[in-house]
Amino acid sequence: MSEKEQQNVEEQKKAAEGIEVQKDASSASDTTESSAEGAASTKAKASPALNEVFGFKKGMTAVYDEKGLRIPVTVLECKPWTITALKTQEKHGYEAVQIGFGAKKQKNAYKSELGESKKAKLDNAFKLKKEVRGSVPENCTLGAKVSLAQFPKGAKVQVTAKSKGRGFSGAMKRHGFAGGPASHGSGFHRRPGSIGMCTFPGRVMPGKKMPGQYGNVNVTISGLEIIEVNAEHNFLMVKGAVPGSMNSLVKVALR
Repeated sequence: MSEKEQQNVEEQKKAAEGIEVQKDASSASDTTESSAEGAASTKAKASPALNEVFGFKKGMTAVYDEKGLRIPVTVLECKPWTITALKTQEKHGYEAVQIGFGAKKQKNAYKSELGESKKAKLDNAFKLKKEVRGSVPENCTLGAKVSLAQFPKGAKVQVTAKSKGRGFSGAMKRHGFAGGPASHGSGFHRRPGSIGMCTFPGRVMPGKKMPGQYGNVNVTISGLEIIEVNAEHNFLMVKGAVPGSMNSLVKVALR
């Protein structure tokens, strides 16, 4: 082999080595960029945990614990709510996190709602909006989804919901009166009884238990235990009964 041929071979080797070095550098930079993007996306997707969540009552069922005891539970579907606004002490006079659920059609939304969604960089307004009062967590950002991480299994919660409306009801159903004798001949079966006073004061006193509207009021039950948390399917199982009808809105708060 001549000297010129040897020089050509050496130049080709050097060129090939330079290309490999460039490939390694580019692959390393791509790996670094992809890892940085993954870390950034993970940070952006971090879900804030609030002390209150809202869900929908789906009915009751029963589960069995490790000892085989049957536990009646209420299933609450707590789908992710979106943070739509942050209330601050300086601007609003109190601190709170406003969350929304259920996309509303743009034609049905008010301009104020659309402006609020635009400020939060969201595509639509929401049918339901609630506020969680208290200090705003550090990782709360507009557009983030609220998680169930703050509700561990076995925690005690306070549940608030609107009870079933039963319309205009009698005194026995509304207040639990025993009623009169049920036998034949009695003229006093389901009546409320005497409501009047003597000559003085000669009127019905305020607060007298009488027939009237029954139900359809906010009811709060404290000390209910969380039996199971399924963050993947977004539901909680709470021990015991919860006020309200099927698919009614329920507030669950840690206490």
